[in-house]
Amino acid sequence: MMSGKKRYEESFQKSAEYLRQALPLMSKQSAGLHPVSYAIWYEYVSGANPALRAAIEEELKKGAPLDESLTDTLYRRFIAEIDEEQAARISDGFKRVLSDITRSASQAGEQAGKFGNSLERWSENLSANADVALGIDELLGDTRVMQSNVALLQDQLLASQREIEKLKQEVSRAREDALVDSLTGLTNRRGFELKLTSCLNDANVSNAVAPCMLMVDIDHFKKVNDTYGHIFGDKVIRSVAQVLHQSIKGKDMAARYGGEEFVILLPDTPLQGANSLAESIRTTIERGRIKRSDGDKLLAQVTISLGLATYTRGETASQFIARADQALYASKEGGRNRVSVAA
Repeated sequence: MMSGKKRYEESFQKSAEYLRQALPLMSKQSAGLHPVSYAIWYEYVSGANPALRAAIEEELKKGAPLDESLTDTLYRRFIAEIDEEQAARISDGFKRVLSDITRSASQAGEQAGKFGNSLERWSENLSANADVALGIDELLGDTRVMQSNVALLQDQLLASQREIEKLKQEVSRAREDALVDSLTGLTNRRGFELKLTSCLNDANVSNAVAPCMLMVDIDHFKKVNDTYGHIFGDKVIRSVAQVLHQSIKGKDMAARYGGEEFVILLPDTPLQGANSLAESIRTTIERGRIKRSDGDKLLAQVTISLGLATYTRGETASQFIARADQALYASKEGGRNRVSVAA
C-alpha cells in the first residue's frame, strides 16, 4: 500500500483526456487493451513518470510493438506499488472512456451509413452525367471502406470492453478469495481487521449501540491433535467454524483469527445480547459430538472458552481486541468452557 501523496490526483476531465491520448498508443502495441497496459500508457502520456517514459521510448526506438511480457515488466518495474483503490478507479475510468469511444464509433458508423445512402441516391439521379457519376462512384467506394473500418473498430472496442469486464470480475473474485480462510470458509484475520476498522469508524461518528467482540478458543486443542491427529483436528476446527457461522446474522461477522482461535464481531448487538449469544454458542459446542472417520467413533467432548468485550468509544482496534483477549484468558484461567466479560 502506498503512503503519502496519492499516485493519481488528476481531475476527472484531465484523466479522461489522458485516457483518450493513451488509447491510440495502446492500440499500436501487441499487448491486450487491459488495465495493466493502460496504467503504463496513462503515466507515459501524463508525464508523471519520467523513468517509465524514457524506458518506453527506448523500446519504441527498436521498432517493435510492446508485447505482454514487456508490458508486464515495465509495469512491475516502474509502477508496481499502485494501491487497490486507485487501481479500481483507473480501471473504471478506462472502461467509462472506452464506452464513450464505442458510442462515438457507433454514431460515426450511423453517419457513414446515411452518407453512403445519400451518395447512392445522387448516383442514380446523376447517372446521365458520366463524369459526375464516376466521382460519385469513387466516393461510394471510399465510404464503404470507411463503413467497414468503423464496423471493425466497433467489434474491437466491444471485445475490449468484454475483456475489461472479465478482468474486473477476476480481480473482484481474487480480492474476495484473499479475505477467506481456506480451511473453514470463514473470513480470515485480514478480512476481520478490515471489517473491524470500518465498524469502529462508524461507531465513533454515530450514537448507535457500541459493537461487541467475542474471542473464541478451542479448549485443549493441542491434546486433540496429539491424540487424534491433525486431520481430525482440522475437522474439529471446521465443525466449530460451522457453529459460529450458523449463530450469527445480519452485519455480524465470524472469522478465523489464527490456529484454533476465532473472533466474532457484533456491530449492533448490546452486551446482554452478546453474552446470551456467547452462552448459546458455548453450550451448542459442548453438547455436540464429532465423528471420527475411522469407524465413526465419537470424540468424548469438544469445548470452547470465550472472552467478551464491548467497545469503548475512542479506543483503538488493537485495544479493543486486547480487552476481548484478556477476557478470553480469564475464561481459560477460570477452568475453560465458560464466557468471561471484559471490565
